[in-house]
Amino acid sequence: MKIIVSPSMSLPSQEGRVSGWSLRGKNVVRVLVGTVVLACCCRWGSVPETYAAFEIPEGERITNIIVIGRGIPLKEQYELFDPKIGRNFDLKNFWIRADLRVRPEYRHNLCFGGGIGGAGAIAGSCNRPTGLANHLSGNANDFYVQQMTRLGIGYDLSSDVNFYLEFIDSRTWGGNQDPVTHTCGPALESGRSTCSLGIRAGYMLVRNFAGIPGLGLKAGRQYLVFGDQSLLGHFDWANTGFSFDGIMANYNTSFMESWFGWFRLAETDLPQGAPLGSGGPNLPGTGQSQNAHGDIDMFVFYNQIKSVPWTIIEPFYIYYKNNLGADTNNAQGLGTPKHGNQTRHVIGNRIAVKKGGFDFSNEIVYQFGQMGDTINTANPTTSISPCGPVGAQYKCLSINAWATRNWIGYTFYEWAWKPRFALNFDYASGDGRANCTLSAVYGSCSTANTFENFYPTNHIHMGYMDVMAWKNTLTWSANFQARPTRDDHIEIWYTHLNLANAQDNWYRASQGVYAYSKVGNTANHIGSEIDLTWTHMFMDGKLAFQTSFAYLFTGPYIRENLGTTKDQTWAYAQLWLNF
Repeated sequence: MKIIVSPSMSLPSQEGRVSGWSLRGKNVVRVLVGTVVLACCCRWGSVPETYAAFEIPEGERITNIIVIGRGIPLKEQYELFDPKIGRNFDLKNFWIRADLRVRPEYRHNLCFGGGIGGAGAIAGSCNRPTGLANHLSGNANDFYVQQMTRLGIGYDLSSDVNFYLEFIDSRTWGGNQDPVTHTCGPALESGRSTCSLGIRAGYMLVRNFAGIPGLGLKAGRQYLVFGDQSLLGHFDWANTGFSFDGIMANYNTSFMESWFGWFRLAETDLPQGAPLGSGGPNLPGTGQSQNAHGDIDMFVFYNQIKSVPWTIIEPFYIYYKNNLGADTNNAQGLGTPKHGNQTRHVIGNRIAVKKGGFDFSNEIVYQFGQMGDTINTANPTTSISPCGPVGAQYKCLSINAWATRNWIGYTFYEWAWKPRFALNFDYASGDGRANCTLSAVYGSCSTANTFENFYPTNHIHMGYMDVMAWKNTLTWSANFQARPTRDDHIEIWYTHLNLANAQDNWYRASQGVYAYSKVGNTANHIGSEIDLTWTHMFMDGKLAFQTSFAYLFTGPYIRENLGTTKDQTWAYAQLWLNF
């Protein structure tokens, strides 16, 4: 068999390309059965003449070599067999960090002598939206142990470029129901995966982007932690926490610092890990799947003015667009967290002052926009339709909600224990017709004025029992903290829990309904919570032990809407290692 190779022919190489080679000396092509191999008689050796089938004349080169297009930069070639350490890698630029936390937790009378709901409109609640006082049958007491493990891997490619990847494993002891299964447990009622290992963060961070001093860019999965974490926080108290997929720009000057980011919260037409292009619907039943109009997006514009003495001023704007179908996420009425089919604008400002032992903070937020809903499929015969027939995507409900958060405290630094006394007042609006889509007895729908709490760390603001969200609340509290020793911290916290609107529901810290208010309810006072917490640090703070006991005294609202006088207790202990 003979082969003729001209200078313009294309020949494959070992890597699929030989772009830019200058073939000097005797360049030889050896032909075997079905194989063309390019070899060079260059300075590292030669190929015997007997193997040559064709010789390229001196000074000529092969052009039009097949090239597999790849995104740049590509400093390392794909190896065929034996991987090599990256040429850009330097061990001194590599770093890791990690957390390990084990926390046993005990709750008694979670629903004050009744049971807790498991699905649909009653998921996580203690009663049904019937319009009358009631509670679910059962007795909700629980004891469990959760373990959180996080491992962060970072590499500083330069002083301005950083790579970071953080793994997280959220595990409930015994959750697999099998000592042999180390990753996944049985399927949940929702059908979602119960696998525990995931990616908490994975991003590239570029400082002084495009050569502009003070301009940074972070792209990938990341945390959003702003202000007092009232709307956007890490929520590390939970075993998973929050993280967001998107891109954030940051610009920092001596006068102020600004952040602007876009985040995709739900992608309906491309499944996770899809190889390319549009796939099947990722979220079924959205009403608008498989097109760009069926997603959820959030834009964040946050600023921090730091040029005022003793004061930080933080004006911000958040735009939240939920294009999922109206009947996709509405099981708990108009107050369902992240309710489907809504456009919400958020304007707010936070001011924090600290001078000497005195500290003060005030945050005020206003929300407006439009929202839509349809007949609730769980109660199609008794619920009403505020925005047309099932599946309609109208937005006929106006959003007009607001909230304020206030802390004032004083720390006696000159005293031995450095005690701090503080008072807190929280308010977030509700809507008396929040249950109008769940049952006709609640009346017709016209507004959606229940404040949206977004993605906060509520655990640090309204009592450690996590029974209240920054949502339809009017709460005040008193807090005492002290440090008896360098490594010990104690805290006593009293919280007076009330609803802002007695006709709206009671929402727990996870923002779902805790108890549905009956029709005509006038009782606002939920109850009073007392928390006692002790923390001890080891190894200069790298290891900490914390234990807490809390008691919730039942108030008139619980008696009127759940029909019980029983109280609730809660306790936990945790050991947390961090480095």
